[in-house]
Amino acid sequence: MSKTALVVIDMINTYDHKDAEQLIPSAASVVPVLTGLLRRARAAGAPVIYVNDNFGEWRSHHGELLDKALAGPHADLVEPLRPDDASLFVIKARHSIFFETPLTYLTHQLGIGELVLCGQVTEQCVLYSALDAHIRHLDVVVPRDAVAHIHRDLADAALRMMERNMGARVCDSRELWS
Repeated sequence: MSKTALVVIDMINTYDHKDAEQLIPSAASVVPVLTGLLRRARAAGAPVIYVNDNFGEWRSHHGELLDKALAGPHADLVEPLRPDDASLFVIKARHSIFFETPLTYLTHQLGIGELVLCGQVTEQCVLYSALDAHIRHLDVVVPRDAVAHIHRDLADAALRMMERNMGARVCDSRELWS
């Protein structure tokens, strides 16, 4: 039987990028939801994998990214979601959690067959990651209340596309690890 992993996308963030002001309110609304989801997934023994942009810091590692985000003006959006010692961390360059990362190998090594995708941005990185998971024959779950958006209408369309075109299960986070 394959495992289910919780994948937290791009939530270790300084929010000093284009569209950040549009993203911050949505991100703030999902932080408490993600905090509960992380707690339940960890309690169930599910692997938790953070996949995060490196923001062009090619000499950085996940600890440096976390320290930079926690030192910024939006640390309140990062602190509750801090990776614990058991969390895995993958650095990505752009968009998809799979694009030029070791995530495919990692999922195979851990026997993961289903990914719960949460984080940001629904209509960008979450959507592209769901597609890449789908073409790798991984099952995808997207808790609609645990993904943040820049544009609500595009996020709604992205969720519909993930459900219809990629066979993703779109649900409420309370349905997971309850």
